[in-house]
Amino acid sequence: MHLPTVHPRTAFIDYLAEVTDALGIGLESCTLDHDTPVSAYIALDDRLPDYPDHDVALLWDEERGWSAAVEPRPGDPPVVISHLGGNTTPPPDEVVAFLAGLRTADRLRAA
Repeated sequence: MHLPTVHPRTAFIDYLAEVTDALGIGLESCTLDHDTPVSAYIALDDRLPDYPDHDVALLWDEERGWSAAVEPRPGDPPVVISHLGGNTTPPPDEVVAFLAGLRTADRLRAA
């Protein structure tokens, strides 16, 4: 039996769908850049204790994996405040735990 090959982009979109689902949001909060390195941006409604006046986003790229960022002002590029580290595509519950730690300000790491 021949199984169809899943295109890497399709597999990554499926992964993003799992992560956004675990975060309780949908893919509509996410943008994907197919250039090299492939990257993704997930807009969140959260505010973090150390950055109460800034929008928050999760960023992903194929070289570094997940990062958390804040946006100083609308339209400004996001500023990375923490990296998850480890596997670039960890299980979605690990991404959720990373964000939960940032919400309680107990896992902030230097960018």
